[in-house]
Amino acid sequence: MNKLHVKRDDTVIVISGDDKGVKGKVIAVSPDERKVIVEGANMQTKHVKPRRQGETGGIVKVEGAMYADKVAVYCNECKAGRRTKTVIENGKKVRVCAKCGKKI
Repeated sequence: MNKLHVKRDDTVIVISGDDKGVKGKVIAVSPDERKVIVEGANMQTKHVKPRRQGETGGIVKVEGAMYADKVAVYCNECKAGRRTKTVIENGKKVRVCAKCGKKI
């Protein structure tokens, strides 16, 4: 079983590569491939054919998958990408920022 440090709907920041510094929301996670799709990062062009009558085809921009180790969870308190740690609050596991301790 593969586990990643990011989940769907997390706000992350890209920490390496061409899109370094881009902040966005995680759209999809693929633990088996260890990849994530981040909104607004790793944009690729895709050629789309019209599938139905009246539908237009063309070239569209879509987000591509990137390795999960290229992103870090964004902490709103620190205003930076941070590692997370798990703390037990009221019998439930909660992810918090490893530096400032704020709930993510």
